[in-house]
Amino acid sequence: MAGYIGHTAKQTEKVIESAIDGVLFIDEAYSLKPEGAKSDFGQEAIDTLLKRMEDYRDRLVVIVAGYSDEMSRFIESNPGLQSRFNRYFYFEDYLPDDLLKIFDALCQTHHFELTSEARSILLNGLMELYENRNKNFGNGRLVRNIFEKTIEKQSSRLVKLSNVTKAEMLQLKTEDIALPAQR
Repeated sequence: MAGYIGHTAKQTEKVIESAIDGVLFIDEAYSLKPEGAKSDFGQEAIDTLLKRMEDYRDRLVVIVAGYSDEMSRFIESNPGLQSRFNRYFYFEDYLPDDLLKIFDALCQTHHFELTSEARSILLNGLMELYENRNKNFGNGRLVRNIFEKTIEKQSSRLVKLSNVTKAEMLQLKTEDIALPAQR
C-alpha cells in the first residue's frame, strides 16, 4: 500500500500484472482490511484486486492466506471477496516433532549442532508450547524465533569464555535453548 490514496491502486496493478498467467499469493491478506481501519488504502487495493480478478479470471490465480478468524472477517467484509474466494483449505498446526525438524533444519543450514540434552529440553518445551497453543500459534515462525534467541543466548555464553574452539561455537547446549515464557 502507498502513502496516499490513488497510488495504492497503481502499486497493486503492478503486482497483479507481474502475476498474470501465474499465481498471486497474498499472505496475511486480512491486513488489507483491518478491523476498525480508518484509511482507504486497503480498500483501494481490494477494489483493484477484485476488478483484475474478474478481468483476468482465465489468466490469474489468487490465493489469500492468514489466520482463520481474521480471514473470515476479511472475506465477509466484501460481497465481491465472498463470491471470488469460494474454496478454503485449513492447515493444522505442526506437531512438536515437526517443529523440532524445522529447528534441526535451521541448525543444519547454519552449521549448528544440538547436544542430545538440548534436543530433549527443546522437544519438551515444544510439546508444552503446542499443548498450550492458542489461535495465534506461530508454527514455523515460533521455531525461527526460538532458534534466533537460542543463538543469542549461545553467543552471550561463549563471549564469557576464553579460547573458544570452533566446535564449541557450533554446539548448542541446554543453557542456550531459549523457549518463550508461557502466557
